[in-house]
Amino acid sequence: MSRKENIMGTKPVGNLLVGMAFPIMCSMIVQALYNIIDSAFVSQLGQDALNAVNLVFPIQNLMIAVAVGTAVGVNAVLSRKLGQKDYDSANEVANLGVFLALMSGVVFAIFGWLFSDKFMAMFTDNAQMARNGAVYMRVCTTFSFAIFTEIVLERVIQVTGKTVYQMIIQMTGAVVNIVLDPILIFGYFGLPKMGVKGAAVATVIGQITAMILGFIINAWKNHEVKLSTLIFKPRLKPIIEIYKIGFPAILMQSIGSVMILFMNKILISLSDGAVWVFGIFFKLQSFVFMPVFGITNALVPIVGYNYGAENKERIIKAIKIGTLLAVSVMGFGTLLFWSVPRFLLGMFSPTEDLIALGVPALRILSVCYVFAGISIVLSSAFQALGEGMFSLIMSIVRQLLIVLPVAYVLAVTLGLPAVWYALPVSEILCTFLAIFFYKRVYHKKINILSD
Repeated sequence: MSRKENIMGTKPVGNLLVGMAFPIMCSMIVQALYNIIDSAFVSQLGQDALNAVNLVFPIQNLMIAVAVGTAVGVNAVLSRKLGQKDYDSANEVANLGVFLALMSGVVFAIFGWLFSDKFMAMFTDNAQMARNGAVYMRVCTTFSFAIFTEIVLERVIQVTGKTVYQMIIQMTGAVVNIVLDPILIFGYFGLPKMGVKGAAVATVIGQITAMILGFIINAWKNHEVKLSTLIFKPRLKPIIEIYKIGFPAILMQSIGSVMILFMNKILISLSDGAVWVFGIFFKLQSFVFMPVFGITNALVPIVGYNYGAENKERIIKAIKIGTLLAVSVMGFGTLLFWSVPRFLLGMFSPTEDLIALGVPALRILSVCYVFAGISIVLSSAFQALGEGMFSLIMSIVRQLLIVLPVAYVLAVTLGLPAVWYALPVSEILCTFLAIFFYKRVYHKKINILSD
């Protein structure tokens, strides 16, 4: 049976990127709203409760790093196989992605049960905060197979260009989570009041719901890739191919977890309130960054497919349009953080002292968003072109080699208000590095393709 030509190689690039990105952006905005609403509910239990969740955030970020990194590898390889019309290999890659997701969930479940208490003890001697954080972490890691598998399934349907279904998967999980949060946290409708644990349970129920829906949608609507995990036998060669791209992406996002861990250590030595502000900043920042990640999620399969099809013009157009869209979103984010920081912080039940600490922090931290937009798009293009190592180097430079030393020096010499400048400095410098790498990748991989 003949197959229709994939729209990745035929539809006008601008319309394709916007059409694919818009549903993803919508679903990711809902995801960002979930993060904000979840924290807003937890904040009603007190500052210590929210700080407990904030301290676990790097572990959740690490899980997402592994999930997204694996999915990036699956997405890039799968896109190239479809571009080359190698449908048997494409099916194998998709099934392998689900297998790797499930195995990642097993590893994190074991980690959570063994180390949750020890992890919280590293950051606080507040017994209640430590217990809340350990419970929250243990629930999220035990059922992490769902978030790993959900993200891979989203990327499998994404390479067909049907991103509206990716939006449905993500939004369903987020909406279930939002609805269950107050019910389980505060014990409505006759259910017991679970507090911080309720927030974790709501999270994993939402993720499991999204995972199940991901399987259903791929079986129903994905006519280019067939999932048959029950009879699937993993092979080493495609695993290596996936992680050649995905592992740098995992390390790149994992470095973000390391950065947050050490920033929390620096900040908690100065003020508990600083940890609160930093945690809230990352929740609020997701509202700006998630739409940009929606753009790059659409960009990766477009660039990967057209690289496999050796279409130079479509690759260049996709990267240019993606950069323009990302910079526009980031510019709006900076304007938002500068215009209404008090309103944004007010959603999390702050004291006046926390508002006084947070307002200048949000403004300082957001000044580099436009630069970050450029870096994020170019980093995703590197991954799609099989040059994920450049993305990794950028992340190491930005989040380890610059931001942490600068933050430490500023903390020791000038105190808390100055620490916030470490992130803008690192983002701006990393943008110049991203442009330098792009010139190398362009001459090595793009310019040699036929027009």
